[in-house]
Amino acid sequence: MNALELRKLNYKELGEKHDEAKEELFNLRFQHVTNQLDNTSRIKQVKRDVARIATVMREQELAAWESQQEEA
Repeated sequence: MNALELRKLNYKELGEKHDEAKEELFNLRFQHVTNQLDNTSRIKQVKRDVARIATVMREQELAAWESQQEEA
């Protein structure tokens, strides 16, 4: 999922995606340790997805904060 698609989601949906990605990362790491993981590059992809989601969430937090500051 790229950043443009993520920016179309609201904060709650992003939080759900973040939780899902973190859970997938945990499962991939567990599979890697038990030698059940076939595609090890998937770990890197999911780590980047987690970071990308967190970045978009932070952008939305800052935008909300700035809009509150302008109103005051």
